[in-house]
Amino acid sequence: MKKILIATDVWKNINGVVTSIKQLKEGLEKRNFKVKIVHPAEFRNVPLLTDRDIKLAILSRRRMEKIIKKFKPDYLHIATEGPVGFAARLACGKNKWKFTSQYHTQLPEYIEIRIRTGLLKNATYRYLRWFHGAGEKTMVSSPLFKNLLEKRKFKNVTLIPLGVDVDKFKKNPRAKTSKNLKKPIFTFLGRVTTEKNLPSFLKCKLPGTKLIIGDGSAKKSLEKKFKKDTVFVGCKSGRELVDLLSISDVFVFPSKTDTFGLAMLEALACEVPVAAYNVTGPKDIVTSGFDGYLGPNLGENALRCLKLKKANCRKKALKFSAKKWCDRFIKNLSPV
Repeated sequence: MKKILIATDVWKNINGVVTSIKQLKEGLEKRNFKVKIVHPAEFRNVPLLTDRDIKLAILSRRRMEKIIKKFKPDYLHIATEGPVGFAARLACGKNKWKFTSQYHTQLPEYIEIRIRTGLLKNATYRYLRWFHGAGEKTMVSSPLFKNLLEKRKFKNVTLIPLGVDVDKFKKNPRAKTSKNLKKPIFTFLGRVTTEKNLPSFLKCKLPGTKLIIGDGSAKKSLEKKFKKDTVFVGCKSGRELVDLLSISDVFVFPSKTDTFGLAMLEALACEVPVAAYNVTGPKDIVTSGFDGYLGPNLGENALRCLKLKKANCRKKALKFSAKKWCDRFIKNLSPV
């Protein structure tokens, strides 16, 4: 049995990165891998000031080194670039262990949105080039993002699109619409935070109901401001999440900084077309006029989606299955 250690700074949270790692873990275990997830709970940690659900590990390099030596993995993968990932990166450098890494999040752009300074954005890119540069491969989920990183002089960038569990995410024709959700239903699923650009969706003049599935630091303020035609239901998972997607008419994805957007695939798998901006993430998944609409007018894109064939959405999701993603991931691993 092969063993793989995956270091990540997010694990107990509900977001796209955690969902993707959990899917990967499940897929690897089905292929007879022994998987160890190393996350902040295994270290002394403190909450992130801007998002207390995210924990930051402290004094973690020596602890990380002990964990790796005890587990003796055949493969080592670093999924995030925070303190846990940093500790794994340092341990690998000290012991000359080979590793692969993942570039999940446009961290420099998120920092710029929250702090609004280009200087810190450039410094973050320098850190990320150093961080990933020591790895055998840096895995990214979209061809557009691969090109972006290569233009910024990142090395060994490898394209491995993420995938959705098409057996779990499948339209439930028996799902019932709640009385407080008037049709048509325009849905967002994800973290309710500043970088997701939710006001651009909530300000759209649309018939029916806007449905927000998820939680985050911006939820309270947005809920107070847009309570007239918007329903916030918080975090959902399993059958409850699938049922909410199943009754949705359009999935609206307002983010302009996501590297991929796994939630879009979850919606497509449930036969829900996607309305989004024509940016990295959506343009790597959605075919405008087939399974969604992309363009500068988010509200117009959402309304046009109402006329699309729902079967097209499922066809697109099947091209991005979790099985295909896991197979590609394994092929690109490097022995420690």
